[in-house]
Amino acid sequence: MEIDVLVFEIGSTTTVVNAFVDMYTDKPKFIGQGQAPTSVLLGDVTLGLNEAINDLKENLNEKELNIKETFATSSAAGGLRMTVHGLVYDMTVKAAQNAALGAGANIHLITSGILSPFEIKKITNINPNIILIAGGVDYGEKNTALNNAYEIAKLQLNVPVIYAGNCVNQDEIKAIFTEYQQESFLSLTDNVYPKIDDLNVEPTRKIIQAVFERHIIHAKGMEKVREIINSHIIPTPGAVMQAAKILEKSLNDLIVFDVGGATTDLHSVTSGSEEVSKVLVSPEPIAKRTVEGDLGLYVNHQNIVKMIGVDKLIADLMITKAELDYLLANYEAIPRTKQVPLVERLTKAALSIALDRHCGRYRNLYGALGRVKVAEGKDLTNVKYIIGTGGALTRLPQRKEILQAIIRKQDPTKLMPSEHSEILIDNDYIMASLGVISLKYPEQALKLMYNSFRM
Repeated sequence: MEIDVLVFEIGSTTTVVNAFVDMYTDKPKFIGQGQAPTSVLLGDVTLGLNEAINDLKENLNEKELNIKETFATSSAAGGLRMTVHGLVYDMTVKAAQNAALGAGANIHLITSGILSPFEIKKITNINPNIILIAGGVDYGEKNTALNNAYEIAKLQLNVPVIYAGNCVNQDEIKAIFTEYQQESFLSLTDNVYPKIDDLNVEPTRKIIQAVFERHIIHAKGMEKVREIINSHIIPTPGAVMQAAKILEKSLNDLIVFDVGGATTDLHSVTSGSEEVSKVLVSPEPIAKRTVEGDLGLYVNHQNIVKMIGVDKLIADLMITKAELDYLLANYEAIPRTKQVPLVERLTKAALSIALDRHCGRYRNLYGALGRVKVAEGKDLTNVKYIIGTGGALTRLPQRKEILQAIIRKQDPTKLMPSEHSEILIDNDYIMASLGVISLKYPEQALKLMYNSFRM
């Protein structure tokens, strides 16, 4: 059977393959999915890739597949581990953090100001895939970024370093990395915070994904990845963000919930409302991702149970304490029938908390002129579509109702989406795959997304 495009989603525990045909026409089709355990810990990721392909063959009832192009998204080998270093937290550090998260990174360390000896040691222990250095508006403060570049180059970690700070430092940064034989690992790009209240995160996001694509084969167990993948490979969260940005151009302002076993991610692509922008105290990126590492439905499900409270959980599910104890003692990654209502309740809580942490809010400032109302954080009031992807929001029976319940709880102090926002579900669970495909085939990826939403 001819397969035009095959996309691997190489997760920490599971590798999924999605097959597409008619990709070179105006009517592309998603035809099937296969999966297998990820084999990165065995030192050869291709073992899991081949198993997933065999599973796809069985599902398609085909003995042979002739695959033309292969793409991939990956969160294996610890995902994209990054450390981020800037000058002032609420300015350059925050801008650099938004760039890294939007590209799909897992940020393991954020620092502001000059690196301390303790922080330098932490960088070594983390062993990041990429280091991002920012700091100073263009033609402003120089020394912090230069000092941090010097300390990082001196470590000679042989890992990619991106400099996205004050533009006047670029030549000196190059010289520092050359001195320590690290120049081949250095990438220079535009300042993420070129002037006060001006974010410029997209160039850095693109550099992060390009660097990831070049260097992912050096991650443990991923050395053979290029033997099977002949096109783009980007971090899985970055692929979801890419899909969200393609959709926003076609639909309108939107947010995407991606609920997984270890984290709950929320991606928003919106400029916000004109009314809120007039009182916003600091800039926000148009495309923003937040990742909640304590809100996973499997690895961290006990955290969510504690946040809800056992008594409330029992009341909401209308079960006994003994029944809840049994469900939690026998909790599984893929829920069986009796566990489904519990997982749905945990999903609802995870979504509610993630939305609360992501969205901005109004607050009052008091000064000589009296009370002034200002807005802080990401403005979601202009959002027209709410999209659900990830295992829970594509497979749970009440997935649409859960999302509707989240936005039904309006709070006038928060910059939340309207309760009239339209709910869309990634029914085929292919949004991340379509994000990486869109780098080469944007029109086909968009049509496949519409098909998955059953629009």
